Amino acid sequence: MTTRILPAVGDADAARSITTLLSQLPDAEPAPHVGDSTSLLDTLAQLAGESLDELPEVVLVHERIGPVPALELIREVAMRFPAVGVILVTADASQGLYQAAADSGARGLVTLPLSYEELAQRVQAAAAWSVGVRRHLGQGADVLSGPGGRVVTVSGAKGGVGTTLIAVQIALAAQASGMSTALADLDLQAGDVASYLDVQHRRSIVDLAGIQDITPRVLQDVIYSGDKAGNVSLLLAPADGERAEEVNDRSVRQVISALRNKYQIVVIDCGTVLNTANAAAIEMADTSVLVTTPDVITVRAAKRMVGLWNRLQIRKAEETVTVVNRYIRNTEIQPPLVQKITGTRVAGVAIPSNFKELQSAVDAGRMQDLEARAVVKQAMWALAGELDIVKQAEQPERAGGRSKGGDRGSFGLRKPRS
Repeated sequence: MTTRILPAVGDADAARSITTLLSQLPDAEPAPHVGDSTSLLDTLAQLAGESLDELPEVVLVHERIGPVPALELIREVAMRFPAVGVILVTADASQGLYQAAADSGARGLVTLPLSYEELAQRVQAAAAWSVGVRRHLGQGADVLSGPGGRVVTVSGAKGGVGTTLIAVQIALAAQASGMSTALADLDLQAGDVASYLDVQHRRSIVDLAGIQDITPRVLQDVIYSGDKAGNVSLLLAPADGERAEEVNDRSVRQVISALRNKYQIVVIDCGTVLNTANAAAIEMADTSVLVTTPDVITVRAAKRMVGLWNRLQIRKAEETVTVVNRYIRNTEIQPPLVQKITGTRVAGVAIPSNFKELQSAVDAGRMQDLEARAVVKQAMWALAGELDIVKQAEQPERAGGRSKGGDRGSFGLRKPRS
């Protein structure tokens, strides 16, 4: 029997070494390695969507995989794809790690540097277990969840640049297009998502902070949902700012994984102050948005934020999308200059400056009631289309790659020229 093996290794040198050794195993069919946790989960979800038989029997997870830590990634793979045997590759051979790996759902552990005999033994055992599980489950068993949702974080270069407003509007756009959407408020000390949508809910993300296993039922008990929030599911910040300390990076990773499993789109308002909680969110995100306004002080703040993320190895500049809010055509600071200064990719959609359109909705705390013809709303919803978080109508492929909507965002809204 051929054993299909999928290595998940972030380091290119380690990946080559592992793949070479795997190819020497009898009846082994190693697949090209995936470089991060998101790629691994997406690959498995795609294969699972075709058939249970398309999944590899064994997945190798390297200890330095990211952005989701190895043990948490193993736990998620074991929960979503229980017919796959997962093996942890690590330099730590301590009894404590063996126990932690087993608790996370790993079927084995191999130590670095790799030895042929140990790797062969662990792969063979995990493959045999996988085959037995699949035989027990049968071909008709519904044991796999769908592909993980897309996570988008929205952060501000400094306070007052419109971070929460943009997060709320792109979440509303995603939900209105037919995507199941959650909006999480990780501006833990000064979160205003509830105020912008005129909702009151006694539960918050703090209620999930101490829970080891966040089930769909537990998540549903904490989330606010309903017509009042435009049918967007809300995970709110705590009402008492001092409780923000209870939310750490580990709990945020668990919460995001749970949200990703339940919703197609997860939008996270990360505020403007970096802490361990929202740093974990930015690191895990598929797309990270940084909001700035076209003035010298704020653009400098954006550059400072990008540099901070890079030094902390949270997010590289080229992996960040900067959105220019309150854009004016005749301002000296234009989007191309912002892109040059920050080193990020600036969104093709710039949000125009027109507070008069927003004032009544902001003062009423009813951003879901913002008029559809408002140019500010149209720009924000077009931004959601550019970020690929709304359902797009199928379009023909263009030369050089697949169309992402061209010069129009979702709902046929034309992107403002920068």
